[in-house]
Amino acid sequence: HVQLVESGGGLVQPGGSLRLSCSASGFTFETHTMTWIRQAPGKEVEWVARINSGGTRTYYADFVKGRFTISRDNAKNTLYLQMNDLKTEDTAAYYCATSFTPGDRPTTPGTQVTVS
Repeated sequence: HVQLVESGGGLVQPGGSLRLSCSASGFTFETHTMTWIRQAPGKEVEWVARINSGGTRTYYADFVKGRFTISRDNAKNTLYLQMNDLKTEDTAAYYCATSFTPGDRPTTPGTQVTVS
């Protein structure tokens, strides 16, 4: 079955950096577009970034553009999110997914990022 496990979250000061990872198994990772989403306390889930199966095309929400970088290593079945210049408003639980439609709820454990 599809399994996605996020890691790399933590507590960081504003302006700091974190690198999130998402380990995938149970499906053919290299053929799937992958997505990062996040959910802050009391807020709806929002889409953060997306990368195509080959890692050649990336897309970002405006609020992270220029600060976050999505990447993948298909040989390791792993998705990444490099987050730089973190802001307090980036505080959220971050999740990886194979797709996202507004209204979706996270189905993976997620990793908590706290910027304070």
